[in-house]
Amino acid sequence: MAAGKDDDPRLSKPASRRASATRTGDSSHQSTGARHRHRRVPALRAMRCAAEQLAELLGREPESVSALKPTEDGWQADVEVVELERIPETTSVMASYRVTLDEEGELIGYERHRRYTRGQIDRPT
Repeated sequence: MAAGKDDDPRLSKPASRRASATRTGDSSHQSTGARHRHRRVPALRAMRCAAEQLAELLGREPESVSALKPTEDGWQADVEVVELERIPETTSVMASYRVTLDEEGELIGYERHRRYTRGQIDRPT
């Protein structure tokens, strides 16, 4: 009987563990880790990936990507989403989600870190 993809032990370990094993110098993964290291997706693609994947998870279309920065393992983006539409629009409830992407632009985590009304202006600190 031929081995299927479910029999491959590399697929049973989460990607984050495979990556950390490579970074920590595990000799069994060291030679293949360097070969399979992917180049980080460009910033524009990371912005699109963050917005599209978050929309799929939340069921709401993002308004914008307000921040994007490279990280050691990929990208971190702040994505603004309307959570509750109100009239007038300046009273709509918005949320800012922090989205974490891997180097290939795949969403690996997100969290809502701020809620505010659309008309709210941040005060200088």
